[in-house]
Amino acid sequence: MNKEIRGKSFVFGANIDTDQIYPGRYLELTDPVDVGKHAMEGADPSFVKEFKPGDIIVASTNFGCGSSREHAAVTLKAVEVGVILAESFGRIFYRNAVNLGIPVLVCPGIRKIVKKGDILRVDLGTGQVVNEAAGTLTKAQPLSDYVMKILESGGIKPLIKSQYR
Repeated sequence: MNKEIRGKSFVFGANIDTDQIYPGRYLELTDPVDVGKHAMEGADPSFVKEFKPGDIIVASTNFGCGSSREHAAVTLKAVEVGVILAESFGRIFYRNAVNLGIPVLVCPGIRKIVKKGDILRVDLGTGQVVNEAAGTLTKAQPLSDYVMKILESGGIKPLIKSQYR
């Protein structure tokens, strides 16, 4: 796993809930490719047309609030989000994302210093976030060694499987 992520930012406000990340009307879809076609549709219908693998989601507070369904994290994994930076996360979404191997970093004030389309460089090891467009630097809360191990394994299931081989 690359510990440095560089990508274009897609910026969202506060309280983006799991139904905005992945609308419930698509719950019958099971193929990750099909699921990914609807990522962030409830918040920005043009998201999947513009988003490229490795790009970065930036949000204000409470990103991923709402349902405990894993589908919201699954859809962001399907589009290969590089990292999600938010001022805070819904607790269950945060854990679902980590369990699927999606880097999620709490970064106070990030929403105020990033605009849509800014190129960001994020060091997962140190939490350093560089906004190349604005020339600014900030720091996210660093991930624990255990969370880094989960991410490096590609998620909690691959980590557990590797421990029992």
